[in-house]
Amino acid sequence: MKMVMAIIKPFKLDDVREALAEAGITGVTVTEVKGFGRQKGHTELYRGAEYVVDFLPKIKLEVAVTDDRAEAVVEAVLKAAGTGKIGDGKVFVYDLERVVRIRTGELDGDAL
Repeated sequence: MKMVMAIIKPFKLDDVREALAEAGITGVTVTEVKGFGRQKGHTELYRGAEYVVDFLPKIKLEVAVTDDRAEAVVEAVLKAAGTGKIGDGKVFVYDLERVVRIRTGELDGDAL
């Protein structure tokens, strides 16, 4: 089993959600986060005062899938979230050791 985590631009969330649905993914966890990479921050003007925005708003998606579905998830995110500009985000894939569905006690692949 794999956990696919993606950090994307907020306005791309609907596109990515639709792409995942088309790929047959039925569950995703979405979290609003802040951060920066090479994009760094930027300065904004508010009521005549200039201030630095160090941490930019991003969306973190987490999708737990079986090993054979992980590449489809990665491809769906890459196609839907990409703009070709700095700050598009990243996709991380890592192993899941164990999954348990709380309601039924199902384990691993059955719990997904």
